[in-house]
Amino acid sequence: MSENGRDTEAVSRFVESFAAQLVEAGMQRMAARVFAALLASDEGVMTSAELGEQLRISAAAVSGAVRYLAQTHMVSREREPGSRRERYRVHGDQWYEALTNRDAVIKRWEGALREGVASLGPDTAAGRRMAETLAFFEFIDGELSAMMERWRAHREELFGKP
Repeated sequence: MSENGRDTEAVSRFVESFAAQLVEAGMQRMAARVFAALLASDEGVMTSAELGEQLRISAAAVSGAVRYLAQTHMVSREREPGSRRERYRVHGDQWYEALTNRDAVIKRWEGALREGVASLGPDTAAGRRMAETLAFFEFIDGELSAMMERWRAHREELFGKP
């Protein structure tokens, strides 16, 4: 048992199990473990040393994982008050932020696909395939925007304004 009354082995099993699910979905293994550990912590904040100790990984592994998670907007870095040490925070809206970031990626893909259709010719087999891919991403983009708007309203209903 830990000081907060949690079964540390149960928490560890959850972290590894959830991380395995994230890896299955395509996330890097170390990033998935660090993210799951942060998500499972009461404060949602841990230092590199705390993450290394809990997950039994090196400072370099933590650093690489955090770099990936920060780039995908899943965690943020902040300075520990009164110290030069960094700590890493997972926010309640990390999924929203991650999907919003994906929205920007989808927009870039749409631009590239438009160029592809123009380059290949809309009447060629490759151009039609490219146009169908573009139509799919345009559809996803519209649905994602509407879904995120519904989520904001739903979240506010459940948890109040952020």
